[in-house]
This record gives sequence, C-alpha cells and structure tokens, in this order.
Amino acid sequence: MLQDKEKNHIFWLMGPTSSGKTTLAKLLYGRFLSANNFSFHFDGDEVRDAFGVNLGFSNNDRLLVVKTLVYVANKGLAAGGNVVVSALTAFDDARLYIKKNLQNSIVIYLRCSISECANRDPKGLYAREKRGEINTLVGASSIYHEPVCPDIILETEESTPEETLQELISKLDKIQINI
Repeated sequence: MLQDKEKNHIFWLMGPTSSGKTTLAKLLYGRFLSANNFSFHFDGDEVRDAFGVNLGFSNNDRLLVVKTLVYVANKGLAAGGNVVVSALTAFDDARLYIKKNLQNSIVIYLRCSISECANRDPKGLYAREKRGEINTLVGASSIYHEPVCPDIILETEESTPEETLQELISKLDKIQINI
C-alpha cells in the first residue's frame, strides 16, 4: 500500500533498559503491518549487534548507535514508511542529535522506575551489573536522566504492553496522528 509521506512519522521510543521499549516497538510495528502500512522497526541493540565487538559502550559508541539509527530512520521515512525506533537514548548529546536530525518525529519516553526495570531484567543485565560483571548499565552504573520535553510520556511500570500500546494510540489520536 502506497502511503502519503507527509502522514508518516518516525516514532522514537526511549527509556531505561527493561522499561518496555523493544516490546512496545514490536507491538506498534505489528499494528502498522496488520494494517498493510509500509513500516520499519530499528532497535538499538540490533544496530550494536550488527557492528559486533568493535562497538562498545563508551559515550562515543553510544552516540554512533544513535546516529546510525537516525540515518536509517530518515531513510525509511523517505522511502514512504512509518518508522519505529527503540533505543536507550540516555544522554543529552544523543537526545540533541535526534532533535536536530530526525525528520517528522514523535519522541516517546517510557517512564519506569529502575527498581521495576531491574525486577523485569529479561536480558539479565541488572543482575550482571549487581555481580560486578559489567559497569556500563545506564540506570544502575550511572543515572538515567529523564528526557526534557518528550512529545509523549508513557508510564510502563504497572501497565501491560498491550495497555501501553492503547495508551500510546490514544495520545497519538489527541495530537491528530492516526495509526
């Protein structure tokens, strides 16, 4: 189905590790696909995995992941698709970069306490950090600061992923973005 490029958006989901970014992104992407809407989903972890061992967790490496995601997201939008990005986006330099360089974007912050994120811990990262195996987990090894002025804030602490998706759809409807 050919879509009007002016109606398509980049939906950038950010939040601490285990706040529900990838899960919500997959649900949103699936909704686009089920409606035959040409779309893409890009995840920060997938970009990191694609670069392999050459890409670490320094601030410069984290910014490179964000720059890569911005590049592919803008390309996806230019190709006529809606784009869903799920990425930690923890630091001001990355947030400023997406603000300056993303086209037609909606920035969505998933708010969830670090204690709840650590309870979820599907990848075992908080447990690894607690055991001293890693020291780069933003939110545990360093503070995850909430973004200033995201377009949408979703509280994911006590909501199921499906409830969070419905809340997102409702908030998008209020700003006249129909998905």
